[in-house]
Amino acid sequence: MSRPESGDDRDDDRDLGHDDGGGYVVDTRNRLGRGRARSRPLPPLAPQARPAPRPARSPESRPAPGRDQAYAPQRDPREDRPTGPPPPGHTRRRRRRRTILVAVLLVVLLWLAFLVWVPFNAWGNVKRVDNVPSGARPADNGGHNYLLVGSDGRDGLTQEQRDQLNAGGGDIGSRTDSIILVHVPSAGGKSALVSIPRDSYVPIPGHGTNKINAAFSIGGAKLLTQTVEQVTGIHLDGYLEIGFGGFANVVNSLGGVEVCVPFDMKDPEAAIDLKKGCQTLDGATALGYVRARKSDPRGDIGRAERQRQFLGAVLKKAATPSTVLIPWRYKSLADATASGLTVGQTTQLADAARILQALRGVDGGDTLSLVVPIETAALQTSNAGVAVKWNSTQAKALFSALQNDEPLSVPPAGTTGQ
Repeated sequence: MSRPESGDDRDDDRDLGHDDGGGYVVDTRNRLGRGRARSRPLPPLAPQARPAPRPARSPESRPAPGRDQAYAPQRDPREDRPTGPPPPGHTRRRRRRRTILVAVLLVVLLWLAFLVWVPFNAWGNVKRVDNVPSGARPADNGGHNYLLVGSDGRDGLTQEQRDQLNAGGGDIGSRTDSIILVHVPSAGGKSALVSIPRDSYVPIPGHGTNKINAAFSIGGAKLLTQTVEQVTGIHLDGYLEIGFGGFANVVNSLGGVEVCVPFDMKDPEAAIDLKKGCQTLDGATALGYVRARKSDPRGDIGRAERQRQFLGAVLKKAATPSTVLIPWRYKSLADATASGLTVGQTTQLADAARILQALRGVDGGDTLSLVVPIETAALQTSNAGVAVKWNSTQAKALFSALQNDEPLSVPPAGTTGQ
């Protein structure tokens, strides 16, 4: 006999999850206040078919967002950044890097200031001489032309230094051992160093015809400048002279200079005894090397060539990092150069820089190393003994090219000294 279901039983069935669809839902809620145990087992849930997956929509087929469509709020990426002060270790590292960077920049600035200050300071200590001729002068047609003179000046040398340099005899500061015309073009082409043999037989203004060296002995830098301008037709923009002591000091400040001696050279008057081959010369030996004439088969012509060669080697070493990047050596070189240097009253530091750059270019082929074309080195004269006579035609062609600042790429005819 069936018992009619009470209201409680109906409530229990509803609590057990009977649904109208024929399935069962398990009620997991905690039933507080009910002490009646369930002895009747629950029927299993009927299996339900899984819905088929919906096809993916392309972005074009998605409906445009409407007013009633809900969207998740967009999150600002900046909200994920950590807030508050950085960790102490991170702050210390940043400060350390900043301190190192500032220190490096300060060192670089100080070093650049030192590199600029040294030559300006040395330039302020050079001796000055009035070399500008009076009266008419050749026209300045372009380019930069300078007179570079190596004199046997002994000013400031002690007797011991004179003996060491073999420079004790003769009239102090009355002769030139080298006369070089330096041409720096402004219209392109290579710079040129043109040696003028000191025994060149030329007219000297107000003193007849004589060896060009006599112009320096008679009237110093001014008469020598006037003589060179008149015989070449070239306007000289500056004058630079270096004496015995200055030359030797420059070489010693560099720790010696390497040069390749072309042949064995033994010259008691120059105090040298050198073997053929490349070797490093100190100041005294280098001075003898560039002064020696009797031990050279080509005499004054060979000496002029060695002078240009050695000056190029000096400037090449002076520009190396081992000189420029070592403060005391860099300053020592500048001071040694200034101590033995004499410049014209109108010669500026920029002029000296152009001369040095031209000398430096000899070793690398950027500067032409020339000599005035020679007709004979054994000209018999009535007043000056044996002298050097120029080849007038070739000499005029060379000086005309320099005067007009014509670009030069190869040595003009007759200028190699061969």
